[in-house]
Amino acid sequence: MTMVVAAEAPPLAADAAGVFHVGNSRVTLDTVIGAFCDGATAEEIADQYPAISLGQVYAVIAYYLAHTAEVDDHLRARERRAAEVREANERIFAPAGNRARLIARQAGPESA
Repeated sequence: MTMVVAAEAPPLAADAAGVFHVGNSRVTLDTVIGAFCDGATAEEIADQYPAISLGQVYAVIAYYLAHTAEVDDHLRARERRAAEVREANERIFAPAGNRARLIARQAGPESA
Protein backbone atom coordinates (compact mmCIF):
# COMPACT_ATOMS: atom_id res chain seq x y z
CA MET A 1 0.00 0.00 0.00
CA THR A 2 1.29 3.43 -0.91
CA MET A 3 0.70 6.32 1.39
CA VAL A 4 -0.35 9.54 -0.27
CA VAL A 5 0.42 12.76 1.53
CA ALA A 6 -1.92 15.59 0.59
CA ALA A 7 -2.54 18.97 2.10
CA GLU A 8 -5.89 19.35 3.80
CA ALA A 9 -7.74 22.54 4.46
CA PRO A 10 -8.35 23.27 8.15
CA PRO A 11 -11.82 22.24 9.33
CA LEU A 12 -13.01 25.84 9.53
CA ALA A 13 -16.06 27.37 7.90
CA ALA A 14 -17.15 31.00 8.13
CA ASP A 15 -20.79 31.86 8.66
CA ALA A 16 -22.57 34.92 7.22
CA ALA A 17 -21.26 37.10 10.08
CA GLY A 18 -17.65 36.05 9.46
CA VAL A 19 -17.45 33.81 12.53
CA PHE A 20 -15.34 30.71 11.93
CA HIS A 21 -16.76 27.44 13.25
CA VAL A 22 -14.94 24.14 13.59
CA GLY A 23 -16.40 21.64 11.14
CA ASN A 24 -20.19 21.65 11.18
CA SER A 25 -20.32 22.49 14.89
CA ARG A 26 -21.17 25.68 16.73
CA VAL A 27 -17.73 25.67 18.37
CA THR A 28 -15.84 28.72 17.17
CA LEU A 29 -12.23 29.28 16.24
CA ASP A 30 -12.15 31.89 19.02
CA THR A 31 -13.16 29.25 21.58
CA VAL A 32 -10.59 26.66 20.54
CA ILE A 33 -7.70 29.13 20.24
CA GLY A 34 -8.70 30.89 23.46
CA ALA A 35 -8.63 27.59 25.34
CA PHE A 36 -5.32 26.62 23.73
CA CYS A 37 -3.73 29.98 24.62
CA ASP A 38 -5.03 29.58 28.18
CA GLY A 39 -3.01 26.35 28.42
CA ALA A 40 -5.58 23.67 27.60
CA THR A 41 -4.33 20.65 25.69
CA ALA A 42 -5.99 19.46 22.50
CA GLU A 43 -7.37 16.51 24.44
CA GLU A 44 -8.89 18.79 27.10
CA ILE A 45 -10.47 20.97 24.42
CA ALA A 46 -11.93 17.95 22.61
CA ASP A 47 -13.27 16.61 25.92
CA GLN A 48 -14.86 19.95 26.75
CA TYR A 49 -16.48 20.27 23.31
CA PRO A 50 -17.73 16.83 22.22
CA ALA A 51 -19.19 18.30 18.99
CA ILE A 52 -15.65 18.45 17.57
CA SER A 53 -13.14 15.65 17.21
CA LEU A 54 -9.63 15.52 18.58
CA GLY A 55 -8.34 15.56 15.00
CA GLN A 56 -10.27 18.75 14.28
CA VAL A 57 -8.84 20.38 17.40
CA TYR A 58 -5.30 19.45 16.39
CA ALA A 59 -5.94 20.71 12.84
CA VAL A 60 -7.22 24.07 14.13
CA ILE A 61 -4.25 24.41 16.50
CA ALA A 62 -1.84 23.49 13.68
CA TYR A 63 -3.46 26.11 11.46
CA TYR A 64 -3.16 28.67 14.25
CA LEU A 65 0.52 27.88 14.82
CA ALA A 66 1.23 28.20 11.09
CA HIS A 67 -0.79 31.44 10.72
CA THR A 68 -0.55 33.01 14.17
CA ALA A 69 -0.37 36.64 13.03
CA GLU A 70 -3.38 36.36 10.70
CA VAL A 71 -5.51 34.48 13.22
CA ASP A 72 -4.55 36.89 16.02
CA ASP A 73 -5.48 39.84 13.77
CA HIS A 74 -8.84 38.21 13.03
CA LEU A 75 -9.51 37.53 16.71
CA ARG A 76 -8.56 41.09 17.70
CA ALA A 77 -10.89 42.49 15.03
CA ARG A 78 -13.71 40.33 16.40
CA GLU A 79 -12.98 41.55 19.94
CA ARG A 80 -13.07 45.17 18.75
CA ARG A 81 -16.37 44.58 16.93
CA ALA A 82 -17.85 42.89 20.00
CA ALA A 83 -16.82 45.86 22.16
CA GLU A 84 -18.42 48.26 19.66
CA VAL A 85 -21.67 46.30 19.67
CA ARG A 86 -21.65 46.09 23.48
CA GLU A 87 -21.10 49.86 23.78
CA ALA A 88 -23.87 50.58 21.28
CA ASN A 89 -26.25 48.30 23.15
CA GLU A 90 -25.37 49.92 26.47
CA ARG A 91 -26.12 53.35 24.98
CA ILE A 92 -29.53 52.12 23.82
CA PHE A 93 -30.31 49.94 26.84
CA ALA A 94 -28.56 51.64 29.74
CA PRO A 95 -27.51 48.99 32.28
CA ALA A 96 -27.78 51.40 35.23
CA GLY A 97 -30.46 50.19 37.62
CA ASN A 98 -30.88 46.75 36.01
CA ARG A 99 -29.97 44.91 39.20
CA ALA A 100 -32.47 46.84 41.29
CA ARG A 101 -35.24 46.29 38.69
CA LEU A 102 -34.50 42.57 38.54
CA ILE A 103 -34.53 42.22 42.32
CA ALA A 104 -37.82 44.12 42.51
CA ARG A 105 -39.31 41.92 39.76
CA GLN A 106 -38.12 38.77 41.54
CA ALA A 107 -39.68 39.96 44.81
CA GLY A 108 -43.05 40.12 43.05
CA PRO A 109 -45.90 42.60 42.92
CA GLU A 110 -46.31 42.76 46.70
CA SER A 111 -43.05 44.72 46.98
CA ALA A 112 -44.19 47.41 44.53
